[in-house]
Amino acid sequence: MTPSDHYQGDEAREKRPTFLKGLAFLMILFLFGAGLMFAAIQLRSPEGPKVATVEPDPLTVSVMPVRLAKEFRIDESFSGLAEARRKSELGFSSGGRIQSMSADVGDRVKQGATLARLDTRSLGAQLASADAMVEEARAAHSLALNTVERQRTLKLQGHVSQQRVDEAEAQANTSMARIEAARAQADTLRVQIDLARITAPFDGVVTARMVDEGAIAAPGTPILELVETGHLEARIGLPAISAARLVPGEMYKLVADTGTVEAKLRTVTGVIDADRRTVAAMFDIENSGDLAVGAVVRLSMEREINEPGFWVPVKAMSTASRGLWTVFVAAPSEHGWRAEPRPVEMVHSEGGRGFVRGPVQEGERVIVDGLQRIAPGMPVEPRDATSAVTPNEG
Repeated sequence: MTPSDHYQGDEAREKRPTFLKGLAFLMILFLFGAGLMFAAIQLRSPEGPKVATVEPDPLTVSVMPVRLAKEFRIDESFSGLAEARRKSELGFSSGGRIQSMSADVGDRVKQGATLARLDTRSLGAQLASADAMVEEARAAHSLALNTVERQRTLKLQGHVSQQRVDEAEAQANTSMARIEAARAQADTLRVQIDLARITAPFDGVVTARMVDEGAIAAPGTPILELVETGHLEARIGLPAISAARLVPGEMYKLVADTGTVEAKLRTVTGVIDADRRTVAAMFDIENSGDLAVGAVVRLSMEREINEPGFWVPVKAMSTASRGLWTVFVAAPSEHGWRAEPRPVEMVHSEGGRGFVRGPVQEGERVIVDGLQRIAPGMPVEPRDATSAVTPNEG
């Protein structure tokens, strides 16, 4: 063996391990790629790649069991004002200077009481003159009657003609007419003097005084306002459907800040107010007690509504589309409970609750708090006021 042959043998031995290392590396790459493909095939499913998910912890929520009802009753309250049945603005029918004012604001007066007077001295003087004219006319008439009697006697004696008798009778008739005219003048002045004072047309309280003594009152100008007391009325507006249940002549209770009063329904107008969309019911309050004019009074009525549904707190509802609302029901699932949305329709609301109807069954549990954290299908742990609820209950 030559030295060159020995060198070539050594070189071949040095190249053989390098080749083996490369072959081993290729085998490793092949096996790694095959493993990745196998894993991908195993993870593939008809619905797509399987992704590992972590189930969130259930959210603890308060629930309320549903109690279905075929109908419900509501208390309706309608308000109005207690008003005086009569209110008058009082003034003089003729003008003049006001001599005295006997009433002031707040005074309670009786029917017929004098409230104000005009200066009637001039009218008094004219009345005295008219009375004197009446007496003068009476005297002239008496004389004329005596003259008639004398003329009739002389006529029977043949001393005067019938014409003289007729003239005496005509004179007597004229004097009688003068008496009537003088009486009429005196009566007119008496009426003017009587109208120169204002009297209360009914029992009431003075609510306004426009002038004082010494002022000149124009004819027909109000100087006092009088409001009747003791007999009040109440005008209450309410929907036509509620007013239809009222019976005229029946007694009803009206509630005010000072207490409760009995009132008789006088009438229901039957005309719908264009602005308020209500009709007016008029009540007579005979014994008003401490009830003041202008006080607010309330009529309470119970109404039965024949609509099936159930009550839920308003906070248990969230808005939805087309005027509907949504409630979440804690529905049992394979692994516990999940929040399930149900559309409901609001029938009536009062205070903090609403009467709704929708696809919710008797005994199902409506979630009543934490809606801002609730999403459809979310796992929840329902609890009522006292204990936890298990999926197998009810």
